[in-house]
Amino acid sequence: MCNYIHYRDYVGSIEFSEEEEIFHGRVIGIKSMIAFEGDSVKTLVEDFRNAVDEYLEFCA
Repeated sequence: MCNYIHYRDYVGSIEFSEEEEIFHGRVIGIKSMIAFEGDSVKTLVEDFRNAVDEYLEFCA
């Protein structure tokens, strides 16, 4: 099982909380704390990509 997701040269770690029934993670390799989550793989990927895009907009 792969515990990482990739988008635009950024990597996110992925964990699953059985208790909360949700996927969650954070962007790794940067100084800022950027978290993302989703109740399905589709929503997890969407939230990760949105988080990276928002981070890039903030940095611009």
